[in-house]
Formats: sequence, structure tokens, C-alpha cells
Amino acid sequence: MSLQSAFIIQQSSLASKLSKKVDGSLSVHGISFTEYMILHHLSTSPLITMRRIELAECVCISASGVTRLIAPMEKIGLVEKESNPRDARQSLVKLTKAGERLYKDASVTVEHCADNALKALNDVQLEKLSALCQKLG
Repeated sequence: MSLQSAFIIQQSSLASKLSKKVDGSLSVHGISFTEYMILHHLSTSPLITMRRIELAECVCISASGVTRLIAPMEKIGLVEKESNPRDARQSLVKLTKAGERLYKDASVTVEHCADNALKALNDVQLEKLSALCQKLG
């Protein structure tokens, strides 16, 4: 097996393990890591609003997957649909005040989980690793 193939397999396994850890930690907030990522991307967008297709690209799932995830989030008031003033065929997803509060609370949990998961690396190592990963992304 090539070094490149071994690296891809190792990173896929690491990503899966980290995602499961964060998922488990976020369960106390009643959301999954993917739902957290949706809240994150909405909260960092200029108008806390995004098109579904943009969200799908950001969280690396299909547009229909985003639609399935957003439906229950809308029912519990974390996000809401908004009409797109530029294109009536597309709706927008907007973060609600309740969604903002949950995102802020859940972010504390994610920070704690990240600190715990990456405690084996010092800041310099983490910065180097992050820079290398950005080259691949």
C-alpha cells in the first residue's frame, strides 16, 4: 500500500472517530454534529441566512440531505424558511434566535471536546497540522 493510500485511510478513520466523539458530546444539546455544522455555517454567514445548496456544500452532504436535516430543526424553532427575494424558486434557511442560543451553548461543548481530543498536540504542532490539511482541502 502506498503512503498516500495509507494516509487517506488513516485520516478517514480519524475523521470518523472525531465526529463520533463530538456527536456524543452534542447529544446533551439534542443535536448531531451535522446539525451543529449547519448552525455554525448559518451563524457565520453575513445575514445568518444561506441557500440550501450552499449549506449542502459546506457540510458535504446532498441538497436533499440538508432538506431532511433542516425539517426537524425548523419544527423545533432552530431555523426558519425565508423566501429568496432574488429567486422565488429557491428558499433560504435562516438561523432563529433560539438557534443562535443553542449554537452558542453547543459551541462550548464542541470546544471542550476539541481540546480533549487534541490534547496530545501542542499549539505549534496543531498549527502545522492545520496548515498542512488546508493544502489538501
